Amino acid sequence: MIKSFNSDDNLTSPKKFDEDIVNENSLRPLSFNDFIGQKNEIEKLKVFIKAAKQREESLDHVILYGPPGLGKTTLSNIIAKEMNVNIKMSSGPILDKAGDLAGILTNLENMDVFFIDEIHRINSVVEEYLYSAMEDYMIDIMIDKGPNARSIQLNLNKFTLVGATTKLGNLTSPMRDRFGVIVRLDFYNDEDLFSIIKRSSKILKIKLTDNGAKEIARRSRGTPRIANRILKRTRDFAQVNSSDIINREIAKDALNILGIDKNGLDIMDMNLIKAIINNFNGGPVGLDSLGVVISESPKTIEEVYEPFLIKEGYIQRTPRGRIALDKAYTYLNLDKDNQTKIF
Repeated sequence: MIKSFNSDDNLTSPKKFDEDIVNENSLRPLSFNDFIGQKNEIEKLKVFIKAAKQREESLDHVILYGPPGLGKTTLSNIIAKEMNVNIKMSSGPILDKAGDLAGILTNLENMDVFFIDEIHRINSVVEEYLYSAMEDYMIDIMIDKGPNARSIQLNLNKFTLVGATTKLGNLTSPMRDRFGVIVRLDFYNDEDLFSIIKRSSKILKIKLTDNGAKEIARRSRGTPRIANRILKRTRDFAQVNSSDIINREIAKDALNILGIDKNGLDIMDMNLIKAIINNFNGGPVGLDSLGVVISESPKTIEEVYEPFLIKEGYIQRTPRGRIALDKAYTYLNLDKDNQTKIF
């Protein structure tokens, strides 16, 4: 029986599930040669890393930004591997005390990589400590309290901070300015997703035809994490139906049962588009109002559903709110002028 996914545990959500952690560890590329897609950004990183190694210097601090599930964590590991150094990993919400940050920074070896996921969620106190660490490779630690308080300056080994964020605009200007390398990851095209799915199928020992891989690729919302997740669920469907190979028909049947249509849209995407058109006459409508209608949090709408719908041209974000575009009306078989269904 195939598991059904609710809005918080959605098959087409780019957010990381528990099973994704296991999947990604086994499927994660270990070098630039294995990494598929994002060609221009990868070429830039190769140049910067090669130059830093030739100078025997640490790589400039790197910020990786883009929607979730596109490979930011994978790239941070590859950067460390290509630089032949160790990597220490943390995340913005976890680093809530300056002492936590100091403990990590003082244990970094020369030219190590320090990766902070969701760096936009780091608190302001910790961020202030990062400024001097990033620029001068030193931090000031306060010892004791009250009249006995004193500051101790600790020198750090040179290191590379790699920050990952889905919201570059939420970083403060002083923080953004301290990153010398800015890498933007965009949604993948179907050809790159096809190659990723074929590679994953070999690692997972899943028999998959090219047409089957193409069907999964075009319904994966431009996101490798979703593509790998769908591949595993399709394998389950094929197994239950006594098929030892995933072809196009098996893939189509599985994806239809999983509620993912030929454009990669699921039921929540459809509900969102319908709400804008039917409840708000095509918009503009604010996130809070939209969230009430479809029973979803505004944050989830903004981070999970909107990016793909905007990229594909179904909706548009405006200063007054979200509006439905012509493609949304065509998708629902509606006449935009009178919003009546065309038969």
